[in-house]
Amino acid sequence: MNFRSALIGVCGLFGLVAWNIAHAAGPGPDACKDCHAGTVATYMNSVHGQKGNARGPANAGECSTCHGDASAHVKAGGGRGVGGIMNPGGKTMHPDDKNDTCLACHAGGSKRTHWDGSTHQARGTACTSCHSMHSPDRVLVKLTQPEVCFTCHKQQRAEVNRTFRHPILEGKVACSDCHNPHGSIGRALMKRDSVVETCYQCHAEKRGPFVHQHEPVNEDCSLCHNPHGTVADSMLKVRPPFLCHQCHTPHGGFIAQLRGQPGVTVTATTGGKSGVNFTQARGCLNCHTQVHGSNNPSATNPTPQFMLR
Repeated sequence: MNFRSALIGVCGLFGLVAWNIAHAAGPGPDACKDCHAGTVATYMNSVHGQKGNARGPANAGECSTCHGDASAHVKAGGGRGVGGIMNPGGKTMHPDDKNDTCLACHAGGSKRTHWDGSTHQARGTACTSCHSMHSPDRVLVKLTQPEVCFTCHKQQRAEVNRTFRHPILEGKVACSDCHNPHGSIGRALMKRDSVVETCYQCHAEKRGPFVHQHEPVNEDCSLCHNPHGTVADSMLKVRPPFLCHQCHTPHGGFIAQLRGQPGVTVTATTGGKSGVNFTQARGCLNCHTQVHGSNNPSATNPTPQFMLR
């Protein structure tokens, strides 16, 4: 016998021993199905129950991987909480203990790198608060995922039912397309480092670079838009021109001005008007069409920095 054959034989022996130890940790599905037939059936048809999943529970102790050694539980004839059985989906375990059970297998991967210290982790959210193991996991389906998030995020539930919104209710956009609920370094658990970088995943035409930049576009799209839904066109937080007037004062020779404003003295120099500009039935976008950035090469006519076409 050469060295290679001996090494393979030793590895196979240790693998067999490890396999026996893992499966000797507690009763498996054959014992559990006597009382938990439906739960075991779901487990066997899930990714957790697949023998081909080398790092899954099916190859690392079966039911005992998550629920602990159930020998005493089975010996006592079952019952809720009998025999020291653990139930990560129940209400008695501490959230950190529940998460430790899941993270024993799911700790790797970039999606969970920032879980420790994240908003959800700091507020006591457990994996089982959103995910379900013994029934179809609604989080993994775009059409049903928002309902899971809306359990806590009530304001967003109301916003996605407004007139102008992303197609979230139709299952074309999901919360996880923009947010990473397991933690991120961006604001509001954004998947990217910033709001604008997250929006550029779909709205690449707004990225630029442009010759003349509009500062809010580079800073934060949510300064003007509410991505969850609004009553204004294009998911704007306020209808133009009032949205624009939050930063820009009205201008132009034909702006409607109101007469007789209280506390204002009308003189000959004011032309009989109060001097208070009040925009009526006018839209900034009628002229300033390139609000996300302009590549107008003109130096004077029209003035390019005003985001004209």
